[in-house]
Amino acid sequence: MAVSIAIETPLQDDVRGLIDKLNAHLLPLSPPEFQFKLTVEQMAGADTSVFVARDETGRAIGCGALRVHSAGMGEVKRMFTDPEVRGKRVGSALLEAIVGLAQERGLDVLMLETGAAADMPEAHRLYTRSGFVARGPFLDYPDSQWSAFFEKPLRQEQTA
Repeated sequence: MAVSIAIETPLQDDVRGLIDKLNAHLLPLSPPEFQFKLTVEQMAGADTSVFVARDETGRAIGCGALRVHSAGMGEVKRMFTDPEVRGKRVGSALLEAIVGLAQERGLDVLMLETGAAADMPEAHRLYTRSGFVARGPFLDYPDSQWSAFFEKPLRQEQTA
């Protein structure tokens, strides 16, 4: 399956549809107060770049975003792959694009919050295979049984 990935506005009907599917998937997994969702309007902000994966027909099949919080730190947000194409490395390609943009922008580290391992084993596998390591809460996320936190250092220490 040929997949293209590009930065696009989330304010498109097909991207809104992906976010609706993501929200429906997450709804039963944790209490609403432990779901830290960005709306598509928030995703359209200047601090966020949204990547959309499209199949060979142009259908939106996945998305993910890079939200920049400071000169050195970015956050992976709203990662989702349509269940019809799971297992075809769409999520890996999206995450690779997000990491690439973060590196291009000179960020030091990428962070992310996701659901607990029991609820989202595929997501945890994707992140650990991509070099993310478990860590504690960051920013204003609460520590809870419903969340897992990961980080990926982007700058290698220079050795003399």
